[in-house]
Amino acid sequence: MTAWIARIGTAILLAVVAVLPARAAELTTERELLAKAQFTLERFANSPKMADARALARSAQGIMIFPSLLKGAFFVGGEGGTGVLLARRPDGTWSYPAFYSLASVSFGLQLGGQSSEALMLIMTPGALRAVMADQAKLGADVSAAAGPTGTGVGASSSTDVGTDIYTYSNTSGLFIGASFEGAVIARREDYNGAVYGGIVNPRKIVLDGEAQNPIADPLRADMAAFAR
Repeated sequence: MTAWIARIGTAILLAVVAVLPARAAELTTERELLAKAQFTLERFANSPKMADARALARSAQGIMIFPSLLKGAFFVGGEGGTGVLLARRPDGTWSYPAFYSLASVSFGLQLGGQSSEALMLIMTPGALRAVMADQAKLGADVSAAAGPTGTGVGASSSTDVGTDIYTYSNTSGLFIGASFEGAVIARREDYNGAVYGGIVNPRKIVLDGEAQNPIADPLRADMAAFAR
């Protein structure tokens, strides 16, 4: 029975990965998504509850921003949306963003819908490489934990050894450490190709610096301020 439920869950999760980003593409352009990601980052930066997130960001290898994660449920729930990944370069500057989708599925007695925004702090080089692959599953390919909030302690003493990614969520002004274990992160080749003239490989965008577009410069500037 458990194996059957797991297979059903995997099938639904793959469907969410395939379907939700495609619907999002009909609602917003890449330029609008970058602007929304910038506004999301500013909201996190201006929240007093996110002091620990800013402390962690100072040593993060990369940061993902999902400005709109739509969640719906009728016993079987699904959540998904499109966001961006930026990585810290060796000289301390931040890369141009690569586009990704995030999707998760859950079971149980649940009804209704919800919209939220999320921030993911990638703390290790291995986790950054895993995310830049074709797709990565949180909790399987990389370890993920809800980021600390409101603890009043610095990142050096608030992190758990071995945690690859710390996650935060904002739902209707409620900033919390959030759990996305089981969610799949997959690259958006269509968005990457549109913004960077056909270049779709996130490594070339994020690590190799082979692609750039000035429409992402305001987001990069805000990221530099958030993570310094």
